[in-house]
Amino acid sequence: MACKKVGVPFNGTPEQEARLKKVISDLKDTKGALMPIMQQAQDIYGYLPIEVQTMISDETGIPLEKIYGVATFYAQFALQPKGKYQISVCLGTACYVKGSGAVYERLQKELGISGGECTPDGKFSLDSCRCVGACGLAPVMMINDEVYGRLKPDDIPGILAKYE
Repeated sequence: MACKKVGVPFNGTPEQEARLKKVISDLKDTKGALMPIMQQAQDIYGYLPIEVQTMISDETGIPLEKIYGVATFYAQFALQPKGKYQISVCLGTACYVKGSGAVYERLQKELGISGGECTPDGKFSLDSCRCVGACGLAPVMMINDEVYGRLKPDDIPGILAKYE
């Protein structure tokens, strides 16, 4: 499923909805079921848009406000779709001191999106994180599971070209 910018309609399939309803049916009477339901919903849809949160609320009887609160509290949940290539720039202390802020700004410029967004073609999404555990390579970014270190803003176009 290609990701879209905010404001584009949700386009879940009947098959996805059926899978989600089965998950909820199997788990809803289990103590502490909300987190596992939300995790599996995100696995099914790739993220947790308000439409999916509403389905969970309708099927479990849990207030939508509580579901939204959990979705926004835990970093593992995404309210916006992610791209095929998920870029995460470390803005932790070591990386930031060595220039990751400028790298992040260059990525936003090159991709034409802000942090937390996805390119209209669904190829790239951009986020920041606090540490990837590669401080010796600062500044660092990851594209999916690939780590890029000792970055300079001028490195960004060449790295992105590898994914075109």
